[in-house]
Amino acid sequence: MRFERRRTRRGLVAAAALPLVASALALGTQSASADPSAGRQLLSGTKPQWATAQADKGATADSAKVTVRVYLAGKDAKGLAAYAKSVSDPDSAAYGHYLTASQTQAAYGATKAQVAEVTAWLTSSGLKVTGANAHYLTVTGDVAAAEKAFGTQLHNYNKSGHTYRAPTGNASAPASLNGAVLTVTGLDTAPKKSSHDEELPPPGAVFKNAGPFSTYYGSKTDKKLPDAYGGKAPYAIQGYTGDQLRAAYGAGKYTGKGVRVAITDAFASPYIAQDAARYAKDTGGQKYKKGQLTQVLPDDYNSTVDCDAGGWYGEETLDVEAVHAVAPDANIVYVGGASCFDNDLLDALNKVVDNHLADIVSNSWGDVEANETPDIAAAYDQVFQLGAVEGIGFYFSSGDAGDNVASTGVKQADTPGNSPWATSVGGTSLAVGKNDKYQWETGWGTERAPLSADGKTWTGFPGPYTSGAGGGTSKLYDQPFYQRGVVPDSLALANGGTVKQRVEPDIAAVADPNTGFLVGQTQSYPDGSLQYSTYRIGGTSLAAPVIAGVQALSQEARHGIAIGFANPLIYDKYGTPVYHDVTDHPLGQGQGLAVVRVDYANTFDASEGTIVSLRTLGADASLHATVGYDDVTGVGTPAKGYVTSSLPPKNRH
Repeated sequence: MRFERRRTRRGLVAAAALPLVASALALGTQSASADPSAGRQLLSGTKPQWATAQADKGATADSAKVTVRVYLAGKDAKGLAAYAKSVSDPDSAAYGHYLTASQTQAAYGATKAQVAEVTAWLTSSGLKVTGANAHYLTVTGDVAAAEKAFGTQLHNYNKSGHTYRAPTGNASAPASLNGAVLTVTGLDTAPKKSSHDEELPPPGAVFKNAGPFSTYYGSKTDKKLPDAYGGKAPYAIQGYTGDQLRAAYGAGKYTGKGVRVAITDAFASPYIAQDAARYAKDTGGQKYKKGQLTQVLPDDYNSTVDCDAGGWYGEETLDVEAVHAVAPDANIVYVGGASCFDNDLLDALNKVVDNHLADIVSNSWGDVEANETPDIAAAYDQVFQLGAVEGIGFYFSSGDAGDNVASTGVKQADTPGNSPWATSVGGTSLAVGKNDKYQWETGWGTERAPLSADGKTWTGFPGPYTSGAGGGTSKLYDQPFYQRGVVPDSLALANGGTVKQRVEPDIAAVADPNTGFLVGQTQSYPDGSLQYSTYRIGGTSLAAPVIAGVQALSQEARHGIAIGFANPLIYDKYGTPVYHDVTDHPLGQGQGLAVVRVDYANTFDASEGTIVSLRTLGADASLHATVGYDDVTGVGTPAKGYVTSSLPPKNRH
């Protein structure tokens, strides 16, 4: 059995109002503290908050089986964090002085002696080490042995009507190991999923957009439809293409030549190569060169039903096609996870770092912060820090449910973009006009009002909130150094108290599915056939690869020198003309914005009719895009001059 948390793909918010759960990881920085009286090192955060006395249903049977991962802290965890910061900070003398993967492992990885000592401790407790790599040991055994090893009891608890196992207190490791253990994951079993080798299923059910469309923003309107905000709203575009996005974000002559971009998602589309090639050909994009698109895949897959594996194909398709559209000469490597669970996604990220597969990593998956625990957060943060030392930056979509109140009942940020070591990418609604001219952007947040039966009004105008860019203040991480003096105290202190906290996103790009990107994908039709078709799509699943593509252009402009962990540099340029400062009302206070969208009732053809609705833009739940930094778009979106604004580090040219 396998026990861990599932991550969902960011959104693939398409033309039908699909509610999407956002991103992945979260939580406060994992801390390990000594307990001298017991001779133990506490692994804080390994007891989940839901394991309360009221929910306790008694001890787990001693003979029950346990499978966990024991993550290794390495020989200099504090040194790793310090160097990751200095090598990423433009004001540091060490800025840009990256290490190779082998140098990083030698300086900060676990030693053979540490691995041997951790192994001896585990086996002496009655557990069996069944696998090991540079980052963790996979360990199996029974509950009695796990309790002995980790110094805590395991009980059964009620959570949301289900029974899960969890520690009654934080796990610990012997203090004699001198901090060699970073954390342990898998002691709690929420949720519990079976693991076995599986074949990938066919693609998900077909989705296509109905017309009419605008070819660029505002190009087509229908005078017979009701007014909105003092005039006729234009039809939604069919979907922006590479030329329009490159123009909007100031690509200029740069194409990402010589830069490698990695994409991580769960599973892998069997059709990605043919779909990407056809899409580029049909939309006038640049043809892929031999070897320009590659994949690094696991030996086996698991949890394909639980994770809706076929649905992840569209995520990979969007990510690949968006990066290529913005940076057509960049090399793309897709690194697939064996499932949508933390362990497998961490494995994918570790492959990128251990083999330095790319300098820029786009990730469109995650979860809400309340669903994360510090044990897994520690493992993610360690990967991000190792990447920073090597000059690798990780870009995560910020979420597709705004402040998350509508979807969870609680205002909260998303993960893993809340990590101080990741770049959180927010979302906008984008207007690109005739001749690829940038017109404006507003924060992505949508309200929907259907056309009345008589066609004379928009029912319930402006209608309920449907989706929008994620953002907000973390309850788990303190404010990182690069946000000081930029993020308003009203946001940094939004959770109350006196300690300023991490706010996301950091930067933004187009995400609104009503002003989204055109993709081409093989999909499953009702008659059982597989057919290629195009459709418009959005979500911060789009924003993340777009920013990854823009960063590839910027790295090319730096003569190929890696940007690495980008946040210090992103904030260093705050308030300059290289950003579009995005607000809720780009055309003036009180001037509303909307588009008309027509959807197939059955999602793929007109046989069952169409649905016409008005989509109001710039209304992101309780979040607002304001002048300056905000929790919808961060510092803003790349403008003309952004790509060439990042000078390479001194002594590195």
